[in-house]
Amino acid sequence: MPLSVSSPWLFSRRADLVLFGGSAAVALLLLGIGHATGLLDGDAPPWLFLFAVVGVDVAHVWSTLWRVLSEGHEASRRLWLYAGVPLAAWCAGVLAYSVSPLFFWRVLAYLAVFHFIRQQYGWVALYRRKNGEGRDGRILDAATIYGATLTPLLFWHAHLPRKFQWFLKGDFLSGLPEGVSRAAFVVYAGIFAAWIGKELARSRAGRPVSWGKILIVCSTAATWFLGIVAFDSDYAFTVLNVFVHGIPYMGLVWFTSKARAEARHEMREAPSLADRMAPRLVLFLLPLLLIAFAEEWGWDRFVWHDHAMLFPGPALEPGALLLALIVPLLALPQATHYVWDAFLWKVKPANAAAVAAMGI
Repeated sequence: MPLSVSSPWLFSRRADLVLFGGSAAVALLLLGIGHATGLLDGDAPPWLFLFAVVGVDVAHVWSTLWRVLSEGHEASRRLWLYAGVPLAAWCAGVLAYSVSPLFFWRVLAYLAVFHFIRQQYGWVALYRRKNGEGRDGRILDAATIYGATLTPLLFWHAHLPRKFQWFLKGDFLSGLPEGVSRAAFVVYAGIFAAWIGKELARSRAGRPVSWGKILIVCSTAATWFLGIVAFDSDYAFTVLNVFVHGIPYMGLVWFTSKARAEARHEMREAPSLADRMAPRLVLFLLPLLLIAFAEEWGWDRFVWHDHAMLFPGPALEPGALLLALIVPLLALPQATHYVWDAFLWKVKPANAAAVAAMGI
């Protein structure tokens, strides 16, 4: 599928609708299935864990590695990022876990929340760039997408405990007054109404409307509200949280890898292994699924012991000292993913080839 350069879509109209609209549609479809079958009343079933958590959530974390490998020998110029960040993250994780396991998971949970929020803002920023919006409405767009995520999170903090959690019970701080949450919804209603008015005014003035940006804002507002506020359900939170976040990200990595491979081919540069493999969707996904399964096997056998049917083998019980080393190691892909993403997708010279090929 060719990448779009001149249109207001990030990749192409069809690709954007599949990645952003399709992932939201899958989440809503599974929500409907859960409501009809009674799955909303219990924990996420094993098949959903395998499909959503392993196949999408963990796999999308590892897809960042394709982005790194696609740089080939150029990656050696940023060893401080590609080698230093994992080492520093593991050391920080060991230190945090040594303070207390709850402190470790709390820090990781808030880093994850920040990452999820920033990704949604990042999509909006990319669409604004493609649509040539400049400073026009930038603050209102930012307030709208941040409000779509932060308002449900404030509700969550004001209504703890819930039947679901980010990682484990107690990882979010409790005690937020319920009045703060109610006030946030009132404020956000005004922001959202103003944003709709802005987009309508742009359309009536004959200015280009970014339908992709509108899709991001509306799907984010819907899935975060339904997954956190409307339903108090582990099943609902899983389906509405994972797909909308992980699938578009893997799409971004895949399209970027294809663009880099095509650019190197046109310049007659020697292709790297990533250049040869990543453009083929099966070869892009298969290693991610295998390594995601291996990681979750480690989590289940060493730490959680929740899914013996999915992850065969003896349930290992390492002592507290070993867990302080093992848990941060198993969490290292996530922690590295959160930090690398702050650098890898900035529109800077290091990303110029992919950005130019994508037209972003």
